[in-house]
Amino acid sequence: MSRIGKKPINLPSGVTVDVSAHGTVTVKGPKGTLTQDVNPDIQVKVEGNAVVISRPTDSKRHKSMHGLYRSLINNMVIGVSAGYKKDLELVGVGYKASNQGQVLELSLGYSHNIFMALPQEISLKTETPKGKNPIITLEGIDKELIGQVAAKIKSLRKVEPYKGKGVRFVGENVRRKAGKTAGKK
Repeated sequence: MSRIGKKPINLPSGVTVDVSAHGTVTVKGPKGTLTQDVNPDIQVKVEGNAVVISRPTDSKRHKSMHGLYRSLINNMVIGVSAGYKKDLELVGVGYKASNQGQVLELSLGYSHNIFMALPQEISLKTETPKGKNPIITLEGIDKELIGQVAAKIKSLRKVEPYKGKGVRFVGENVRRKAGKTAGKK
């Protein structure tokens, strides 16, 4: 069996899981509600204070879906109970970030500023500490959505390997390259 798939998901207090007849899993918690459609082959059962996922056969397709749906449901349980948070920093001279509500304004060294509207499910915060790089903080309950938005923001100015300028996660390690050296005359 899938090592990840056979681990039961323990439910923290205040979190409830409902499984509908046509395979939709709904997770409700103190921070909100998330839903996920599950393949009809995979069975999801709530047993006491845990969620157990099982598969019908040991075919490669069923094995991969077994671990996948266990991870997705576990991410939903963590999201509605604790939530998710990602911090991005802008490294580069003159790089700025600010927000008006759900609209993020980025100045990343292009000839124009970039305006990006974020989904309502994500809370956005920008700060520029004195003498440090600007930081963008994304918080929400949907891990997939936060990762997708963070990847989109990062793609606006990828980190380059020579000076390390660009948008990166706080604490992300960037591989650096040596620059050109002067040749012998």
